[in-house]
Amino acid sequence: MSDKLDLSQFEKKMIIRNLEYKDIDQIIELQSLCFPGMDPWKKSQLRSHLEIFPEGQIVAEYDGDIIASCSSLIINFDEYDDRHSWDDVTDNGYITNHNPDGYNLYGIEVMVHPDFRRMKVGHRLYEARKDLARQMNLKSIIIGGRIPNYFKHADEMSPREYVDAVSRHKIYDPVLSFQLLNGFTLMRINPNYLPDDKRSHKYATLMEWNNVEYLPNSKRHFKTSYPVRICVVQYMMRQIESFEDFANQVEYFTDVASDASSDFVVFPEIFTTQLMSFMEEKSPSLAVRRVTEYTEEYIELFTDLAVRYNVNIIGGSHLVKEDDEEIYNIAYLFRRDGTIEKQYKIHITPNERKWWGISPGDQVKVFDTDCGKIAIQICYDIEFPELARIATNMGAKIIFTPFCTEDRQGYLRVRYCAQARAVENQIYTVISGTVGNLPQTENMDIQYAQSGIFAPSDFEFARDGIVGETNPNIEMVLIGDVDLEILRRQRQSGTVRQLKDRRHDVYELKYKK
Repeated sequence: MSDKLDLSQFEKKMIIRNLEYKDIDQIIELQSLCFPGMDPWKKSQLRSHLEIFPEGQIVAEYDGDIIASCSSLIINFDEYDDRHSWDDVTDNGYITNHNPDGYNLYGIEVMVHPDFRRMKVGHRLYEARKDLARQMNLKSIIIGGRIPNYFKHADEMSPREYVDAVSRHKIYDPVLSFQLLNGFTLMRINPNYLPDDKRSHKYATLMEWNNVEYLPNSKRHFKTSYPVRICVVQYMMRQIESFEDFANQVEYFTDVASDASSDFVVFPEIFTTQLMSFMEEKSPSLAVRRVTEYTEEYIELFTDLAVRYNVNIIGGSHLVKEDDEEIYNIAYLFRRDGTIEKQYKIHITPNERKWWGISPGDQVKVFDTDCGKIAIQICYDIEFPELARIATNMGAKIIFTPFCTEDRQGYLRVRYCAQARAVENQIYTVISGTVGNLPQTENMDIQYAQSGIFAPSDFEFARDGIVGETNPNIEMVLIGDVDLEILRRQRQSGTVRQLKDRRHDVYELKYKK
């Protein structure tokens, strides 16, 4: 009896999956093959797609190689001019205008390797897009399609006549004919859509596929505003006798924030070092290790408060000893649904290294909340503009900065940099600091702060870019509203548009993680 035939040696798998960072070089090579004479993607554009909307970037992998891909973002199409260009609707290919609350999935590219056409690969990608639209309950898919065979007929036909002939199957166009077969209908013809698309004479057909399963959601509507209320605690460092004293003070401020219907309450950096005031440890390096012993109680306290008072808490920051025996300065986000996230301080000050031996983190995180995406950048970190730009590219709309400074000069560094980050990234920034003193506590003896909420500087925002600020050096709270809808609109059509007007052709920022 002959051996059974090993069928696995004949298998070649076709996989439809999301784009990954490791695929970027293959995608650029594929685009050069698919669209000769047109500018291919830049690596920075593809990285931006993955940071902002990874679900919308899809590839076809066949026998281990990338043979096709498609890219998309979400928009409210009604907010764009009928004669928009590809650059308009994609923010020059970086999709920073992606709107998670939009109604329409906008397809910005589909490409299939020339050797694998007529294998229905493009159809599979279109079906994956339709599945995505259904999963996300989007109203429709809109695409600006090339008409690459138009150059053959441009002398005797207008673009409208050419499109009409293709629609009636008198002429074959590899893109338009394919889109019609996949259930898309013609909306209009846009001139000057892709300046380097010479075969289409720069024209594109605007096509739409309607999701018949779309269910209008009463909570989704064109917003005139999207307010988020923030309570900033300027916290007094004073002598206490126990962890319970600390917990009572924290609960008081959480209660204040909840009574004001705040979405977030923000505490300062390393304010848990107040616990050192009842310890009899004079050595700073040993005292800080004593503070780390309260990590579990700290986390349990804030998790309980966030749920009980129905408010998202930026729990200042706390010094934590981890398995490697290193001590880190960590800011925690305690969501009001009971879930927890954490951000390590990335840049450690000379003072923290000298007195406490703090180790740096190495990752910029952006967190989803019920009020959009936020980031936390602890004190010194806000003084490094790269971190805020990375967080902005990842979708953050608010950056919270718990800080602890002992003099006016240190405080002003934090404040001025937070205001600069708000302007250059068209984002809201929030700083929350400690005041008061702990006379018998080494390295935590004096404090200086004036906490605040800052906005970009333009007509629709608060005068001077200051939503609100506390009085300096006294214990108090600041409660202010920021508007995420105004932020979104101003990024598209403000007096200046720092995000849209970046010169990606001259410089780029690369995040190594």
